[in-house]
Amino acid sequence: MNIASYIDHTILKPEATVKDVEKVCEEALARNFAAVCVNPCFVGHAAGLLKGSNVGLATVVGFPLGASTIAVKVREAEDAIKNGATEIDMVMAIGFFKSGNFKRVEEDIREVVRVAAGKPVKVIIETCFLSPDEITKASLICADAGAAYVKTSTGFGSRGATIEDVKIIKAAVGNRSRIKASGGIKTKEQALAMIEAGASRIGTSSGVAIVS
Repeated sequence: MNIASYIDHTILKPEATVKDVEKVCEEALARNFAAVCVNPCFVGHAAGLLKGSNVGLATVVGFPLGASTIAVKVREAEDAIKNGATEIDMVMAIGFFKSGNFKRVEEDIREVVRVAAGKPVKVIIETCFLSPDEITKASLICADAGAAYVKTSTGFGSRGATIEDVKIIKAAVGNRSRIKASGGIKTKEQALAMIEAGASRIGTSSGVAIVS
């Protein structure tokens, strides 16, 4: 297995500098990771660094709370794509989900999927806030709304991904959407266990350590 091809090499910490982003891009290019994931303000710079390579460029929308309005998430996604993003990792409207307003949650996702125009949208459902039944429900909403991936976590919640999270999502969506496991994945053993459970992408800031 080429584990590097599963990794979204991620740098989303608020104190990340331009030099930090440049280092992550260099590391991704050297190891042919699936993608780099950076905060929106760095997308244009990262796009220039990754130009002509096979490494994708992901950024985040509605991050990390999912609490932006639909219009703001759409504008964020549009701006990111204009600046060179090839993938969008958006946070589900968690508050509306917990309120039982599933129609609003689905609309939120559909609108970002629409403006992404075929570019993969990964929807972060933030599993740490959800029961197993809620993880199933949220995953089905993501699939129904056209999400390319259901993503477990922002990395800013109370915990990251677990094997059980991934298994629940896989049981819910089957092959309708793929799965990105993220949050707290630091070793090759952890990454392989997530892949075995059904993950197609691994979001991690420890990509170099995992493939070394």
